[in-house]
Parts: sequence; structure tokens; C-alpha cells
Amino acid sequence: MIRLGLTGSIGMGKTTTADFFRQEGVPVYDADAAVHELYRHEAVEPIGAVFPEAIVDGVVDRTVLSQTLAQNPDKMKALEAIVHPLVRRKQQAFLEDQELAGADLVAFDIPLLFETGGQKQLDKVVVVSCDAETQRERVLARPGWTEEKLAMVLARQMPDEEKRARADFVVETGFGLEIAQAQVKDIVQALRLEADVPWLEDE
Repeated sequence: MIRLGLTGSIGMGKTTTADFFRQEGVPVYDADAAVHELYRHEAVEPIGAVFPEAIVDGVVDRTVLSQTLAQNPDKMKALEAIVHPLVRRKQQAFLEDQELAGADLVAFDIPLLFETGGQKQLDKVVVVSCDAETQRERVLARPGWTEEKLAMVLARQMPDEEKRARADFVVETGFGLEIAQAQVKDIVQALRLEADVPWLEDE
């Protein structure tokens, strides 16, 4: 089974690209969705012990937590020490489930893949990318986003140019959905041929 990393900076179109992989029959692990789930369940108690103000109505309030971290950036490591092991456990459970299901290819949708060194556990990496102006327009069109907030997020992310240089494949999303989807189809086909999937050779 090929383990594929899917990553890209904010506003690059990664969520849409992940859906294109699902349409090709590739199971996708969504790291953001996993964290949302943890913030409602397993992570509530340990986060509450360190960030009691962030627990609202029995779940982690992401807005309050973000405000606390903005005021106390030195606490980020404490949060990561809680969340990262829980996320890795969910990733492993996903991988085991897909192995049992006989999947030949799985994708891990992880926004900070390179920043956290997660690519070391994977076989190939796809970077989703577009030009900087398109990225900026997409992000600032979202409710509540400002130039300052975008700059703060980009400061935590590896530059797009470096991600592209490290990628095995790049999906360009700045030229329309059809072109991006065609690129995903080509990637999936290439990886399945590499994995020597017999039914593709017969087609």
C-alpha cells in the first residue's frame, strides 16, 4: 500500500484536491477533521488541564484557544505535546483499517506535513499550489480573515516554493478545477501502476 501525503499552504485548494482523490477511490485521512474530533472528545481533559479557559460547554473552544496562544506563544509546545500523540494514534488506526480493507493507495491530508516532519513516514508527497495573488484572494474572501491574520498563518508555514521543491507531485489549482482534477487522475494512475495493481494493466 502506498502512503501518500497531501499538503499545501493555506488557500491553495487542498480541500478540493482531497475530494478529487476521494472521487478516484482513494481513502483520505483528514488531519484537521481528526483534530476537531479530538477537541470534542479525547483532548478535552488534557487540554483543559493546561488551558482551562479554552473549555466551553465541555469541548475545546478553538477561538479561545487561539486567543490564548496568540497572547502566550510559548504555550504552543505544550499544546502540541498533547495533540500530536493523539493525532498519530488516529492516523495509525486509519492506516490499519485501510490495510484490512485491502486499499492499495491512501492519502494523508496534513496541512503542516513538512513543518512537522510527517513526510518521513510516507512514501510520496503531493503539494497543492497556486500563485500568491490567487492564494491571497481566496483567503481574504473567507469570513473574518484579514491581511494580518494571513501573514501570521503564513509565518508558521514553509514557503510554497520550498514545498514545491520537496514534492513528488504538484497539483496546480490556479488554472481551474478541471485541470486540477485531471492532474489528480494522472497522479493516481501513476501511483497505482507503480504499485503494480493488476486490474489497471488489463484495462
